[in-house]
Parts: sequence; C-alpha cells; structure tokens
Amino acid sequence: MCGFVGFCGRDCPDRGIIKKMSERIAHRGPDSDGYFDDGRTALGFRRLSIIDLKGGDQPIYSFDRRYVIVFNGEIYNYRELRDRMKEEGKKFSTDSDTEVILRAYETYGKETPSMLRGMFAFVIWDRMDKVLFGARDPFGIKPFFYTGVNGTLVFGSEIKGILQYPGIRKEINPCALKTYLEFQYSPLEETMFSGIFRLPQGFYFTYSDGKLEKTQYFEPEFDEKSRSFDNAVSLIDETVCSSVDYHQIADVEVGSFLSGGVDSSYVASVVKPMKTYSVGFERTGFDETDLAAGLCRRLNMSNTKREITADDFFAALPDVQYYSDEPHANLSAVPLWYLAELASKDVKVVLSGEGADELFGGYDWYIESDHMRRYKKLPRFLRRGVCALFGHGKNHVARFFKNGAERVEDTYIGQAFIMDDDEADRLLAPEWRAKISYRDVTAPYYDKVKGQDDLTKKLYIDMKLWLPGDILLKADRMTMAHSLELRVPYLDREVWDVARTLSIPQKTRGREAKAAFRAAAFRHIPQEWANRKKAGFLVPFREWIKEEKYAGWVESWLDRPYVPTFFDVGALKRMLLEHREGKKNNARKIYTVLCFLIWYDRYFVNEKGDN
Repeated sequence: MCGFVGFCGRDCPDRGIIKKMSERIAHRGPDSDGYFDDGRTALGFRRLSIIDLKGGDQPIYSFDRRYVIVFNGEIYNYRELRDRMKEEGKKFSTDSDTEVILRAYETYGKETPSMLRGMFAFVIWDRMDKVLFGARDPFGIKPFFYTGVNGTLVFGSEIKGILQYPGIRKEINPCALKTYLEFQYSPLEETMFSGIFRLPQGFYFTYSDGKLEKTQYFEPEFDEKSRSFDNAVSLIDETVCSSVDYHQIADVEVGSFLSGGVDSSYVASVVKPMKTYSVGFERTGFDETDLAAGLCRRLNMSNTKREITADDFFAALPDVQYYSDEPHANLSAVPLWYLAELASKDVKVVLSGEGADELFGGYDWYIESDHMRRYKKLPRFLRRGVCALFGHGKNHVARFFKNGAERVEDTYIGQAFIMDDDEADRLLAPEWRAKISYRDVTAPYYDKVKGQDDLTKKLYIDMKLWLPGDILLKADRMTMAHSLELRVPYLDREVWDVARTLSIPQKTRGREAKAAFRAAAFRHIPQEWANRKKAGFLVPFREWIKEEKYAGWVESWLDRPYVPTFFDVGALKRMLLEHREGKKNNARKIYTVLCFLIWYDRYFVNEKGDN
C-alpha cells in the first residue's frame, strides 16, 4: 500500500514541486520515497513496504527504460501473471507485483487492467511515445484524482497532494455541496474542489498531447444462474475462502479487524490471524467489543480492543475530515480512525469485511417488509393518493407511504439519504442552492439497469455510488492516515463473479439479509455470530449532542464567521434546538453540516501549508 503524485505536460516545474506534493501524502508510505523527472513528466512515490521488501522500491523501469510506473495497491494474482509472462520470454528484476503490472503493459497494453486481481491505481509513462496510461481497480478500493492546470495533467492518490501544485485555485464545487448534504459524501465525478475529478472505478485512461481519454473496462453486470440454495452456499464459501487466502499474500504479518458482525467474523474465522482489533464506545448499547473478544476466545485468536469516549470522538473530527480530502459525514469513520491507530502499533496489513453487504444483499433497505409487499398490491394511483395525504415528513410512517407509492428510482439513493432537495435548499444560502437534484445523480445509473428488479437496482446503485464514495473512501483514508494497509477479500473479481449470479431468495430470504452468505459463514463461525443482525459501528452522537457540553461545541462551529456564506445559520440553530428538546432526531443532518464546516476550516481557513 502506497501513494503517488505526478504531473504530465510540456513545461514541468522544478523538481522541488514533486517532492512537495509527495511530502503531503507521506502518511501513505513512510518507509521510502522515490522520484522520476524527465522534463516533461514527473512522478513521486511514497512506499509502505509489504511485498518484496528489498526490491520493490518505486518508480520501477522497464529494462530498456522506455516505461516507468508508480503503483498504489496490491495485485494478488501477480505470481500467476509473472509465471505466464516468463513462459512467453519476459524477464524480471524484482519479485514485486509492481513490476508485473509494468511487464504486462509492455506485453498486453490496454488489456492489462482487466487481467489484474486486486486493488490498484497506477500510472505508466511511455517515454518514447509520450503517452501516460493509468487505471483504477473495478470496485474503487484505491483512489485516483486528477485536474488540469495550464495544459498539464496533475494527478495523485489524494487531493491534498494535488493541491501543492502551483497555479491550482481552490474553490468549492456548488453542485458537490448540495449533493453532499443529501448523500453524506460527495457522489459526483467532480469532487468538492472545483475542477478536480476522481477517475471512476473500473476505468483506465490515456493522456497524450494535452488530451485525456477515459475508457471503462469493467461494468458490474448481473446474470442470475439456476442453482440450489445449498449449491450457492458451497460456491460462496469456496470462493470467499480462496479470496481470503489470496489476500494474505505479504512479506509482513497480516492482522484483522473484528467487530461483532458476520462479515469481519467470517474473514477472521477463515484466517485465524495472530492479532485482531476491535473498538467500541463507552456507552451501553454501543459496544460490540465483548462479542469480538468472545469469538476470539472460541477460535483461539488474540484480540486488542479500545473503548472510545465522547471526548475522543469530537477530538478526532478535524483529523478525520482532513485525511478524508473531502467532507465526509459517515459517523463510522471516527471509530475506524481509532481502530486503524490501534492496529498500526502492531502490524502493517489488516483484513476487513467491507463489500459483503453490497455484493450479497446485506442491508435492511434491501428487504421489503410483509406490510410493504401487501401495500404494493394496491394500484399505484391509490398508493399515490395515500402518499399525498400521509407521505410528508421523515418519520417512519411517512417514509413507508412514500416509498410504497413511488418507484425505487425516485426514493433510493443509497444507504444514507440525509436530506432531500427541498431540505438542502432550505439550509443553504441562496447562492449555493444548485439546480442539481439527487435524482440527477442517480438517474444515469438507474438507466443502466432498466427492467431489473428493485433489489438489483439498489445493489447496482450502491456498487456505483455508496461503496466507492463512502465505504471505501473512509476505509482507505482512515487506515492510510496511520500508514496501515487495509485489504477487503469480498471485493474480489472472483467473489463478484459468484455474487452477481445469485437469485433474489439467495440474497434475501423472508426477513433475512445475505441469506446464502450467512449460511456460508455459519460453516466457520458459531451460529450466534452468523445470525446476528447487522449493526456496523454504532455511534451515540445523537445522544451526545443533547448534552450541554457537546451541543455547545457544535453551536460554536455554527457561530464561525464564514458559516453564513454557505448556510442559513438560524435554520441550523433551530435544527439543533429541536434535537436537544427531543422534538426531532436531527442528528445526522447536524453531523453532516458540522463535518463540512470542520473540513472547510481545515482546507480554506487554517490551511497549514496548503495552497
């Protein structure tokens, strides 16, 4: 796991610029750094040594020095690819997966990304033809950002490194601000910084003569196969176990994150690592660390845990927002911050359970209740009439009537739906009320799965938006902030090839989510873990901000002089008061605004060296 920065154009700045950019992401690779500069393209690399500790330093060159690569990630089938190319006459000077990517590009060109099993973002500079080639993995596990500055392409693993390039104007993307308030993360290809873009997952690009061309090489396609439930369970277990084995490839010790839930427990139970790590909160009902420790006792694994206080939570928010690059309002990023800090004291690599819900149907939102199924048997015009009477507001009853009356395309944007368009506009200052709607964001994705059932549509939306934009973003940034590599065995091409063929009853059966997946997990872990309801990182923020101490801290952020530039301060304070008085649960809305303000303060007010 590493990080890189670079720029490609006709006039390269002095070498000091690439070093300055690289230093800004030193947390991604504290073990060593490396640079390339030929007057037209410059590359900077930070290394966290995991594979080929002695020979894997980057940049790496082809034997004839024509090609040079920097790479962030891990390729789990690199040994098979290397053996294949050796049979074809290719030679290698290292035992690293980075060199395998480079040799593959020499041999197979643009087909290379499709051949890789792993998580990756990389660029290869062709010094002869003056072409830059880069790619991002199919699920978006590893990040890649880019922008154009006076005819030069500037890119990197994190935005904070790109911002060190001279001539970049830091401005907020107004469309991103509104959609952030709705999604709790920035779901657009153009980031919160105007003019800085993310390369979509499953894309590669070429850059030559000032022209950038992007090509999609991976598109998740569902293809249900006819097989029994038991056969599906066996296939899932066989493929997950194989993927977990591949994800342990390393020349350093591999640990594991462990919550009380089935996803991380499944991975840990297959691996049985020497070290596992858990965090919880010092509040009744918000701590699953005892469950994790209990599983470790059953399976003879060690477990290190930490309890997080309210003071710990609020103290971490400035760092969490800084390392996230863009404002990010998933509450679980904070416990993940502390979990990564805890594990990084012992190991460089951990396994985790991200992706299982999106591939196998694990969220409650994927399941329709018996009441909803019966309600949907009514003609739509009747349901819409009921919705017109009772579907206003955000309480459970209103959501039930609204969701039952509307198409999934109009009601589902992912696991977090913080505000709708009207709510966001009411909080925003007039000049930030962008015309974009949350439906404008999701519509192109829904168009790709027209005619599919509602569950498939939701899974697709989450794979394209929620997974890379929220889950994997926080997983990458919170772990790399502590120089820790996180690996996600469920987000594997082979595992996806199984998940995409499952039928609806194999994903959700009655009120059971991830039905076949849970049955597979049950082969390795005790039943009480396999059947546990999904909880995630439970955070008592909604209770904390009812207390005077923490409500006052939040209000102090609302009183900062730049807040009226973006928001109706009176509306924000009324929202906080309503929550404190118990009239409405506004916790997620308050937290989303708060995270933006903390992020803005760090990147635009107290810049600490940023341009």
